[in-house]
Amino acid sequence: MKLGLSSYSLYQAIRDGRMTVVDAVRWTAEQGFEHFEIVPVGFDLRDNPDLTDEIRRTAEACGIALSSYTVGNNFIVDSEEEFEARIAELKKHVDIGARLGVRLMRHDVASVPVPEATIHRFEEELPRLVEGCRRVADYAAQYGIVTSVENHGFFVQAADRVQRLVKLVDRPNFKTTLDVGNFICVDEDPVASVKKNLPYASMVHVKDFYLRPAWMELGEGWFRTAAGNWFRGAITGYGDLDLRSILKEIKAGGYDGYISIEFEGLEDCLEASRLSLGQVRRLWESV
Repeated sequence: MKLGLSSYSLYQAIRDGRMTVVDAVRWTAEQGFEHFEIVPVGFDLRDNPDLTDEIRRTAEACGIALSSYTVGNNFIVDSEEEFEARIAELKKHVDIGARLGVRLMRHDVASVPVPEATIHRFEEELPRLVEGCRRVADYAAQYGIVTSVENHGFFVQAADRVQRLVKLVDRPNFKTTLDVGNFICVDEDPVASVKKNLPYASMVHVKDFYLRPAWMELGEGWFRTAAGNWFRGAITGYGDLDLRSILKEIKAGGYDGYISIEFEGLEDCLEASRLSLGQVRRLWESV
């Protein structure tokens, strides 16, 4: 197991100017993380080869691996021209991933409003999602890059939907980025869903959430699950997810790849990321 940090965890500090993404690479290495996942939020690597090269050189100088490159996407569009444009854009991101030197890349596949994210709509859109993912994976194969879909965005978030997509794409270099917390967004049990999808994982995201029932009156900083329950990000190990059982399943399943901590809470991101590292290490060693 190689424990690292997603740059998304440091978005607060990048957004408010406390650090650049290059500073974030150095800081992450200094804290003792083993790898750094590049998520271009707060910075943009498109048409920016100088920054891409600087990130790679800085990681090499600091002795920290760049594990994955993670980008958004939505294949559900109104025309064939837009669909082709989405594929072309993802291919450019694959090129950026190759320039960074990563061997893993996550891209989203679809997003619709929650009321429309039904199983019937999923089945209707599935052929187009499969085609898009296949074509991007086939392009990435020339670089030895494994592409993946994350359980993310409500439409392809439930464990069975992720599995169905991965199976139908049917490419050895297309898997899933397994986010242990995101299953709660569609009201699934994270322990059961992690166990179900672990065999298809190319990478694991570890995060934590505070969870509250739908009847509570909560406001800013809280989000609704598909069924209307409340959640918000927490320091990893401080929230309500059963991370001990989740990590036990991951270890028992023999997973030995990259694990990225992904902090999404309201606390200071630097302190939260540092504390999360210690918590995950302690939990991993105890299970």
